[in-house]
Amino acid sequence: MRAPPTRVPKGIRPLLRRLPHNVDAEMALLGAILVNNRAFERISDFLRPEHFVLAEHARIFEACSRLLERGQVADPVTLKAWFEQDEALATVGGVTYLMQLAECATTTINAGEYGRLVHDLYLRRELIDLGEGVVNRAYTSEVDEDANQQIERAEQGLYDLATRGTHDGGFVAFHETMISALHIAEAAHKRQGLLSGVPCGFRDLDSKLGGLHPSDLVILAGRPSMGKTALATNMAFNAARAYRTEAGTDGGQKVVDGAVIGFFSLEMSREQLATRILAEQTRIPSDRIRRGMLGTDKFPDLVAGSRELQRLPIYIDDTPALSISAMRTRARRLKRQHGLGMIVVDYLQLIAPSPGSRHDNRVQELSEITRGLKTLAKELEVPVLALSQLSRAVEQREDKRPQLADLRESGTIEQDADVVMFIFREQYYLERSEPSQRPDESDDKFLKRHEDWMQRCERAHNIGEVIIAKQRHGPIGTVKLFFEGEFTRFGDLDPRENDG
Repeated sequence: MRAPPTRVPKGIRPLLRRLPHNVDAEMALLGAILVNNRAFERISDFLRPEHFVLAEHARIFEACSRLLERGQVADPVTLKAWFEQDEALATVGGVTYLMQLAECATTTINAGEYGRLVHDLYLRRELIDLGEGVVNRAYTSEVDEDANQQIERAEQGLYDLATRGTHDGGFVAFHETMISALHIAEAAHKRQGLLSGVPCGFRDLDSKLGGLHPSDLVILAGRPSMGKTALATNMAFNAARAYRTEAGTDGGQKVVDGAVIGFFSLEMSREQLATRILAEQTRIPSDRIRRGMLGTDKFPDLVAGSRELQRLPIYIDDTPALSISAMRTRARRLKRQHGLGMIVVDYLQLIAPSPGSRHDNRVQELSEITRGLKTLAKELEVPVLALSQLSRAVEQREDKRPQLADLRESGTIEQDADVVMFIFREQYYLERSEPSQRPDESDDKFLKRHEDWMQRCERAHNIGEVIIAKQRHGPIGTVKLFFEGEFTRFGDLDPRENDG
């Protein structure tokens, strides 16, 4: 049995806890700015007026900011005109208080530390407020918001607080950046000319892209039945199979090739996805695997293939309608536990908007989602490969090959993405457009037209095109791949067949 809760005797109440703050630190920091305006440079990129606990301190800091941004001096004399009529400042001593602050000044060197302390205390107050909001919402139990949605809203609030709470960043000396660039070049040299990105496993695609780069958002778009999921699973499998680590100089393990894959499958269940990957690698049609229509001679191949696949570092989350905040939480956990190296999202339009967000239309929702995916890629320093559906506008053109303009009505996908690729299979459209003889058409003309159609079908047979329409750090162009529809498997074409 659980012990009954301990009762607090009457007359005894827990001590009131005051919100975290340090007025002395705020005074010392403001005094430092008033004495030497260069102190402002050490904290101006992360400290804001609302970070001060006292309203009068926030007003003084804001006034200093405005004067300094205009190139003027901020000291008790120049601020006098600002605060002569300020009733809030008058309550603490008026202009005399400015002189008092100057006397409390810390050194310019310590201004950065004092600023970080003020900022840290502000974050703690915000964290307390966020926590109280979580508790209150859990007690009120809104009808249209279940517990999981409340958890997601809390996660989103924590993430927003964390991202606006950082005071890292800023300019980096060029020599430090050059050292990082040399490390990338060294990694590329060790990998026989490829850049240090995660390999796709396709010769010509890797040659064009140089692998999938950390912090990049890669969009793979296409119409239904073009093979988006098949290509994404092939790329994930190839990257996971190539995964290799070695001991680093710091004693830890360093990834030298491939990646640990986190696969968010919003459309297919993890069993369906695993069956598809198994079919791709064993060359046994997935429908035969699902229905158990396997010959006795094929079953050992299936078992052997599954054993090999079980060793691959691929982790699948098939939770439907996940939000970006939920993805972020799960991806962070996976990276912490297993060293995440690449994220695949199938597909972008099935991602749910963040809890509590209000948008006028779906375009704004998609814009928020693509920005969130790009932020996720940068935060975790991994490539994010996101699949995207294209609208039916493609079907209205004679040439069905997708173009960047087909993404214009899908929010900011084109702007946010580092790489935009389209998957296109002409064979799909040709098979559905076999010509029929027109009433006024002669037999010879019809036979000629039908023969031309058959030749086009033959040229397009088992060919898939990956159209690289945008790439921030490389060339654009088209890469042709071999496609086996029976096994939903892509592969490299013979170099002689891929001259286009």
